[in-house]
Amino acid sequence: MSKPAVDILRRVFGYPSFRGQQEEIVDQLVAGGDALVLMPTGGGKSLCYQIPALLRQGVGVVVSPLIALMQDQVDALRLAGVRAAFLNSSMDFRSAVDTERRLLDDGLDLIYVAPERLLSERFIGLLEQLVARRQLALFAIDEAHCVSQWGHDFRPEYIQLSQLHQRFPGVPRIALTATADQLTRQEIITRLNLEEASLFVASFDRPNIRYTIVERDNPRKQLLSFLGAHHGAAGIVYCLSRRKVDETAVWLNAQGVTALPYHAGLTAGDRQRHQQRFLREDGLVMVATIAFGMGIDKPDVRFVAHLDLPKSLEAYYQETGRAGRDGDPSQAWMTYGLNDVVIHRQMIEESSAPLEQKRVERQKLESMLAYCESGQCRRVLLLNYFGEAAAPCGNC
Repeated sequence: MSKPAVDILRRVFGYPSFRGQQEEIVDQLVAGGDALVLMPTGGGKSLCYQIPALLRQGVGVVVSPLIALMQDQVDALRLAGVRAAFLNSSMDFRSAVDTERRLLDDGLDLIYVAPERLLSERFIGLLEQLVARRQLALFAIDEAHCVSQWGHDFRPEYIQLSQLHQRFPGVPRIALTATADQLTRQEIITRLNLEEASLFVASFDRPNIRYTIVERDNPRKQLLSFLGAHHGAAGIVYCLSRRKVDETAVWLNAQGVTALPYHAGLTAGDRQRHQQRFLREDGLVMVATIAFGMGIDKPDVRFVAHLDLPKSLEAYYQETGRAGRDGDPSQAWMTYGLNDVVIHRQMIEESSAPLEQKRVERQKLESMLAYCESGQCRRVLLLNYFGEAAAPCGNC
């Protein structure tokens, strides 16, 4: 066990020992190697790059697509005494220039950057100066599945992150995601030039989550009956359309359930306000499209309910994984109907995606439907999909 790494783990982050593969991943990066890490939500991914950034000379650059999450992580790191900052579009010019100056003056241990900012000529210029002085510790690419064109969170700017390896070949890289089937894994490796990287795959099992799926009959009545058992608990209800989100939130409030809507059609201010309330208040229900969720760090979400079928098992796994990050018993509940499949198929056919991508999306939808209709253990099916063997759990 690397003594300096354990020392930082205890002194800075307050954990007595590493979990699972964390220590091996830290050692790999500290030694200058690349890593691809697949670890479920709540598995402690961020320590895998935060500790090496503190142990290696210079600053660790973290690529994250989420402005809200950057803010939360930087606040938490500063509280722990780590010199951390972020650069994104929410900052005014003066704050950004001030952060850049601290970066060049060896005043930061970690900097969080949005991918489009990282790839700007100005920021690449800063990185070149850091490399020349041997002050660039590592690159961490968070939410690496965003590079996958047939994934559920594709971001075109992520594909350009392959430039990091070409421009800065001596700087170790770590790519991390909480969800990737075999196809997406391969795409991350190819698109980010990680062929030489060590692969670390943690178990995808979340034993504290109970999976329940019911055929749609009277969805509102079914949802209310489910929520009745979770009165006063925080949870997320996912819907496919913005309109359904708004209508469901209004209806839940009329039933005495404090609910907030969240979707891309709201103003940025409203989304921010609703997200902050959800994170800080107890017992709120967020009714949302998939625009809400990536990187939501609220440990005590007791349930995730789906009123519509997600488009793939990866999306379902990622969304349900927002429940129970504190390890306490939690529920993943879904009502589905064959009409969902018709709507998804229509969306696939009408999209401008290439034929091969449409074929993959159809395949993923079929797997999602097969999961709903199977009489087998849900957990076994879910883990098998990610290439992991499991025995029936008795908790689904």
